[in-house]
Amino acid sequence: VQLQAFGGGSVQAGDSVRLSCVVSGRIFSDFTMGWFRQAPGKEREFVAAISRRGGSTDYSDSVKGRFTISRDNAKNTVYLFMNNLNPVDTANYYCAGKWRSTYLNLPRTTGSYTYWGQGTQVTVSS
Repeated sequence: VQLQAFGGGSVQAGDSVRLSCVVSGRIFSDFTMGWFRQAPGKEREFVAAISRRGGSTDYSDSVKGRFTISRDNAKNTVYLFMNNLNPVDTANYYCAGKWRSTYLNLPRTTGSYTYWGQGTQVTVSS
């Protein structure tokens, strides 16, 4: 299984960015997908998650109302729309997948996910 994330870059505060993550190697709709981020010197933290068919989503408090996770199972792709970015959002963003999750709730911990993308850097300047 391979996850390839892209779409990061350097932006100004208040700007928007869309990240994409393409999954290959297994049936995409079998994966619960998540986005995490890691800033320099900090632990990797949960950002958002989405269920296999997209009917359920979950967000960290720090991004709720600004970020939107979605997926297109026909394109094997999960997206993270990030709006009203500010410098504290600067981090390397990782997509993650959990195959055939049996969790009742969308997982928020790094250990819950088996597959990881390589990360894409988002830098927000003020």
